[in-house]
Amino acid sequence: MVLEGDAQKLKVIIGEEDRVYQRPLFEAIVFAAKKYKMAGVTVYKGMLSYGADSIVNNRKVFSISNEVPIIIELIDRAERISSFAEITSKLLEKAQSGGIIFTEHVDVISYKSGLK
Repeated sequence: MVLEGDAQKLKVIIGEEDRVYQRPLFEAIVFAAKKYKMAGVTVYKGMLSYGADSIVNNRKVFSISNEVPIIIELIDRAERISSFAEITSKLLEKAQSGGIIFTEHVDVISYKSGLK
């Protein structure tokens, strides 16, 4: 796949404990992205967050919630991101999960495989 210049980033922020189809929601999103041949996806953990429910989420021993945020970022062409955002939204609904899904414009400088 060639990906340079104008593109979009889909960013999804959910809870670490969110589950769908007996698996972590973030895994379901990654495997769906792989199935739909998205250009790339990265998942990472946040340290501290709060959202629509106003509960502070962090890893401290005596915190209100031990659930940390999971951030999922996908980059691809705008039309593919738009289409996959709908799939992601449906997965969040199926999981009965809170979170946020949004897009950002990005300018891809380089997209290459590390395989020789």
